[in-house]
Amino acid sequence: MRRVDEAIREVAADTITKAIKDPRVGFVTVTDVQTTPDLSSARVHVSVFKAPLGPDDCITALNAAHGVVQRELARQLRLKRTPTIEFVLDSTPARAARVEEILDQVMPEELDQN
Repeated sequence: MRRVDEAIREVAADTITKAIKDPRVGFVTVTDVQTTPDLSSARVHVSVFKAPLGPDDCITALNAAHGVVQRELARQLRLKRTPTIEFVLDSTPARAARVEEILDQVMPEELDQN
């Protein structure tokens, strides 16, 4: 499954940058893919940077264009079944920034010395 997830991640990232021309999609990085064992669906986690209208509109635009990504997956990967793609926002960068902010508040001197 990890190899399938990685292959889907590569194709999705390439397709987003080259084929999706929606102005709501800014700079997007595909961070992870989670595919169900039966290959019926795949959640594509993305980090959104510099989206013109915000991350939520970017995710909406990507989900509207999921057919383009699915078509490219079917063409390039030749899987038994092409999964239905759903794009979700990866909250890892926001959580990391929040943890760093809390650590700065709790122990600002200790972090500056290291």
